[in-house]
Amino acid sequence: MKHVLALLAAVGLLLGLASVGATQQQVTITYWQYFFESKVRLIDQLIPQFQAQNPGIRVVHENFPYDTYNQKVASAVPAGQGPDVINLFYGWVPLYVDSGYLQPLPTDAFPVQELEREFVPMLRNSRFDGKYWALPTAVRSLAMFYNDDLLARAGVARAPVTWDEFLVAAEKTTVRDAAGRIQVEGFGIAPGGQDHHLIREVLFRQWGAAPYSPDGRRVTYATPQGAEALRWYTDLITRHKVGAIDFFPGANGYRNAFMAGRAAMIFDGSFAIGAIRGGTRAKWGVAPLPRRSAGGEASNFGSYWVHGLTVRATGPKRDAAIRFLKFLVSPEVQRVWLERVGELPASRSLVSDARLANDAVFGPFIQGLAYSRATFFVDETAQRQVLMDAVNEVVVNNKSPMQALQEAAAKEQKILDDFWTKRAKKQ
Repeated sequence: MKHVLALLAAVGLLLGLASVGATQQQVTITYWQYFFESKVRLIDQLIPQFQAQNPGIRVVHENFPYDTYNQKVASAVPAGQGPDVINLFYGWVPLYVDSGYLQPLPTDAFPVQELEREFVPMLRNSRFDGKYWALPTAVRSLAMFYNDDLLARAGVARAPVTWDEFLVAAEKTTVRDAAGRIQVEGFGIAPGGQDHHLIREVLFRQWGAAPYSPDGRRVTYATPQGAEALRWYTDLITRHKVGAIDFFPGANGYRNAFMAGRAAMIFDGSFAIGAIRGGTRAKWGVAPLPRRSAGGEASNFGSYWVHGLTVRATGPKRDAAIRFLKFLVSPEVQRVWLERVGELPASRSLVSDARLANDAVFGPFIQGLAYSRATFFVDETAQRQVLMDAVNEVVVNNKSPMQALQEAAAKEQKILDDFWTKRAKKQ
């Protein structure tokens, strides 16, 4: 805790020197984010730091449940209400731009060459229509969290390196009662958690199917290789029975099951480190995502949440919002964010820190960034649902993986086509 307080103090010192003594018109701006406990707590601590060094600016922080967040934005911003600075998933940027919620980042305050020099390459997924619309404080990749106690109890000596080893470990650690009901999952399976990203950017690619065309406009995963990847995943449920969808209820049920000692392994983002660290009693560890063979192709999904300026930020509010956005993405705040939330810094220099890369917990996520792909979404929510539905078609409705993927590809292609057709009509 002392280390965290010192970091917070450093934020105030390093970011505030330039503004001490400056006179500024009194202005109130509003910041919105969805509710994620560690982020909400941290923003509540950072805002006083920012206000102390920018005495003319007051920041109001509001947050909403994830499931209703986009609906709140859609009703507020067009009505001239809501946030001046907003936190959004990078995959929502095209939708937010198309809906008229965001204004492009002013290049005098955020020079493009400077952004691309200082931030990790993943940033380019926030560029749309040739402009940057938002910036990240932190980035994410996926890794495997494993319960070391459960693995050891089942005679598994180390974290799996290949998918074959993963299946063996999952089968050994699955515990059932006398009636055959799962009591402990070998794998906390979660198509609606991070597994849809795992299927799209890891399993498809490792099995030899590119999910999309290079320009992101065509769906290309409905191939025999893609079907085999989906079959491997759904077999974990239907054939090997090492996990069950919604074993623990709720959007984060897979993570809650892991923290409760009821799931031996899960795939999750680096953002989950804080929650798992604070809520897991058993000995646990983190390992890179498995591959089809030792030394085989590595793949990962990279993502991030960004902060942008809404169209509501005009005049003095816009100037204040720019100041707050610069604060949120500063290296000093990125260091605190890593400490408190667990997400990786978005700065090239910080994320390449050797001490971070060698850390037992953060290291596997850092390693994953080197071969991560951030999917270009035009409607992340709808595109996520497509793959979730494909899994259910196999697991619940007994369709073949190929049929499920063909239906999924047709649905997702329509989402892409509708978006680009609508854009073309506007221009």
